[in-house]
Amino acid sequence: MKQITIPDHTAVRVALWRAMHAQIDASPIFKDEFGLKLVAPDESWKERGDMHPQGTRGYRASIVGRARFIEDLLLEKINHGVTQYVILGSGLDTFAQRRPDIASKIKVFEIDEPQTQAWKKKRLAELDYTIPDYLKFVPVDFEYGESWLEKLKENGFKLDQPTYVVSTGVSMYLTREANLDTFQKVSTLASGSTLAMTFMLPPELVEPEDRVPYEMVMKRTAEAGTPFLSLFASSEAITLAEEAGLKDVRHVSRQDIIQMYFAGRPDDLKPSSGEEFLVVTT
Repeated sequence: MKQITIPDHTAVRVALWRAMHAQIDASPIFKDEFGLKLVAPDESWKERGDMHPQGTRGYRASIVGRARFIEDLLLEKINHGVTQYVILGSGLDTFAQRRPDIASKIKVFEIDEPQTQAWKKKRLAELDYTIPDYLKFVPVDFEYGESWLEKLKENGFKLDQPTYVVSTGVSMYLTREANLDTFQKVSTLASGSTLAMTFMLPPELVEPEDRVPYEMVMKRTAEAGTPFLSLFASSEAITLAEEAGLKDVRHVSRQDIIQMYFAGRPDDLKPSSGEEFLVVTT
């Protein structure tokens, strides 16, 4: 196993944007500063180019908007009998640390690369955080073709219990076939299980004012060796889920997220365009 000293740069950026929202935006819709504790950047972190308070506010809003939507939907699903919560590509997710009042009622499975999880567990130990029984880290080496569903079952996951699966900021890095495989795995879960997954739009479907920075992000990720492999119009994402045999498929648009969480804000904070949700129930 290769050694890493820091987590994935995208996971770090997400954690810092969430903290920045809690610290600088009036009436935050989502409060998470635990990720900031995990990353423990130097005091100049707000001066990073990718943290510019104005220049990146649309991205920051996208991150906190999707985080709020995910956790609101989780609460709804728990009230309807869901007992397991699976986070694909969990990165520096902090749900189990922030919300033990909810997490302790279910089983939480975090899935990510072994190196990322090793780093996170090390940081939690340094923060004197004891990993509770209801939280399970499930390392999956995707480079070697390991199945996240098989790894889940090896770690106490129950196929016969309704489950809530979340995948954010992942689908664009996967091939169409790999995304189809995710849907197919979800289709085997117990009745009443739900997948909430983000997907990225083709540039021509992004709002004109956001298109140039969107294409710049695509260029930078490709140069970093992690190109976007799958971009979907909402109809294409729905078709892919249906191809896997899933019937209850709902598109949640950026405008839906704005209406739910950002309408009427005096600061006009709202998510940039490009990322949308698909919610699928078995």
